[in-house]
Amino acid sequence: MKLRLPGRRTRAAETAPDTAADLTPQLVKAGGKGRPTPRRAEAQGRRPGPPPPPPTTRKEAYARMRAQQAERRADTRAGMARGDDSYLPARDRGPVRKLVRDLVDTRRNAGSFFLPVAALVLVGYFIPNPAVQNYTVFVWFLFFLVIIVDSVFLGRRISRTVRQRFPDQPHRMKGLIWYGVSRATMIRRWRFPKPEVAMGAQV
Repeated sequence: MKLRLPGRRTRAAETAPDTAADLTPQLVKAGGKGRPTPRRAEAQGRRPGPPPPPPTTRKEAYARMRAQQAERRADTRAGMARGDDSYLPARDRGPVRKLVRDLVDTRRNAGSFFLPVAALVLVGYFIPNPAVQNYTVFVWFLFFLVIIVDSVFLGRRISRTVRQRFPDQPHRMKGLIWYGVSRATMIRRWRFPKPEVAMGAQV
């Protein structure tokens, strides 16, 4: 049996406080948030701020409601323009529809000249000259023939590419082809959602 002298600690007693001191930061770290505390300015910057005071008159409430509706419409239109699926209508959603839009936007489509040619034909038809009117009708039918042939080539490309990219999914191919052809009849800058690929790019 060993005698313990007064005022003298054992080795275990000497190391116990140091061990507890070493474990304290680890316990604090384990129970913490796991991320640095944000600065006061950053935390205040993320706060939405105090709510606006309630309207005092019916006119003010109506004006505020119209402003909120206009802001929501602007956000929705911006999301639709950039092709965000959460804002798009059902007919434009999904990766398959996006692929069809990209296929249309990468090529020059005869249908995109429909409105300019239609305007010229309309002007030529009202010219009081039988020769000009006959020539206008001939150009109009010829242009329709070009649109039909171009739409057939576009439809084949859409069908082939969609089946290659999404072979395991069922597709309503007629609906996809009509979706692409109808988009091809619009002028490029007027298409909605807006084109996201350059002309002639590889899709």
